[in-house]
Amino acid sequence: MVRLRAVLAGVVGLGLVCGCGDGGGTRSVSGSPEPTGSVPRASAAPSKAPVVRVPAGVRASYEVFDRGSGRVVAARATRRTFRSASVVKILIALDYMDRHEVSDADRRLLVPMLRSSDDGAATEFWRRGGRARIIERMVRKVGLEDTAPPPAEKPGFWGYTALSARDVVRMYRYLLDEAPEGQREFVLAQLRRSTPCGTDGFDQTFGIPRAVKRPWAVKQGWSGFGETPAEPCSVRPAAWRPDLGLGRPVLHTTGVVGDKIVVVLTLHPAGTSFRTAAARITSLTRQVARV
Repeated sequence: MVRLRAVLAGVVGLGLVCGCGDGGGTRSVSGSPEPTGSVPRASAAPSKAPVVRVPAGVRASYEVFDRGSGRVVAARATRRTFRSASVVKILIALDYMDRHEVSDADRRLLVPMLRSSDDGAATEFWRRGGRARIIERMVRKVGLEDTAPPPAEKPGFWGYTALSARDVVRMYRYLLDEAPEGQREFVLAQLRRSTPCGTDGFDQTFGIPRAVKRPWAVKQGWSGFGETPAEPCSVRPAAWRPDLGLGRPVLHTTGVVGDKIVVVLTLHPAGTSFRTAAARITSLTRQVARV
């Protein structure tokens, strides 16, 4: 187990600058078994939930879990798979901290990876952890059902990990309720300090940060918008093969908002600009979060 209390003391005050790695597709949910991990399945969403309007042409999944009542209060296509983009960085961080004692040098990589979605840091931890084996270990530990490593022909593409909204909610529930205290405090501290800009120049303030008021702790994800933004941020496996939506851009917003876990995953038409996708997911998140 990693001793991170000393780590926390060295984190506050680090000023950092985001990059992100690289969905859609469905998997039948009929007859699916209870997950083997320690996080229990959430209660189903109410049958008469308010109508949430998904923009035309957007493939969207979302789930909102209320920790106070222990219930899912909003849900849509929660087992549809997407490529993770940088949302997987939470799993990468948890796996590394679970298996190593974190050094000062590790902190200098973990902090920007979580706060500013730094891709170089994620690639380094991906290599150290054995790539796909990271996902395999975390699937078993957390009890994820729709999460799978990147395709065999793209082993270094951590952002091509497949995940679903339901599994991302489970990931956050594990972080909040099951993870060792030091790991939980460290990861949440970074997600609360999510920087406005990523290290690759993309704006990180779409979705939850724009749609709802603090307190929140967020991990964003984007892929398919090119290597550099058109409008730079101005402020510094199983038998099934998941459909990753390659060729179409993804934009995800996930996090903890007060007592709720909010996950919104989206796949946009090819050629959609980052500005347009960000406006769409923010509007959708605003609707979902107020349910």
